[in-house]
Amino acid sequence: MSIDTSYVTGASAGSSTSSSTGASGDLDKQAFLNLLVTQLRNQDPSSPMDSSQLMAQTTQLTTMEKLVELSDTSRESFALQMRVAASSLVGKQVSWTDDAGTEHTGTAESVSFSGPVPTVSVDGHDVPLDVVGAVTETKPATTTPATT
Repeated sequence: MSIDTSYVTGASAGSSTSSSTGASGDLDKQAFLNLLVTQLRNQDPSSPMDSSQLMAQTTQLTTMEKLVELSDTSRESFALQMRVAASSLVGKQVSWTDDAGTEHTGTAESVSFSGPVPTVSVDGHDVPLDVVGAVTETKPATTTPATT
């Protein structure tokens, strides 16, 4: 059975990608549903579409949508955890190894969230959170009590 998909995609066979496809060329939910309705309208009455196949396709679509949502939520959660971890370093002793293999240690002064990975400012160096190798509490300065 031949199905004309120009109704679904809004484009002729020779035209470029329609607006119903994403950057990867995958059909979105609305395009899938339009294609399904077109398929049902144009099916051969003597051999109708199997309802179990229809349910399986709908279930697969729903599962993929939920997996994408879960992936997005996990990504957002990880980004938040990185921000919290970077913020907790302020005032602590931080050690890291630079690109040349030299180890450095200093006190974390501030945090920047301008890039995909938070950076910690340590003694004038911007250190990406993912290269921090060790964190220790800074020792409070000791003062001698005043004698009167």
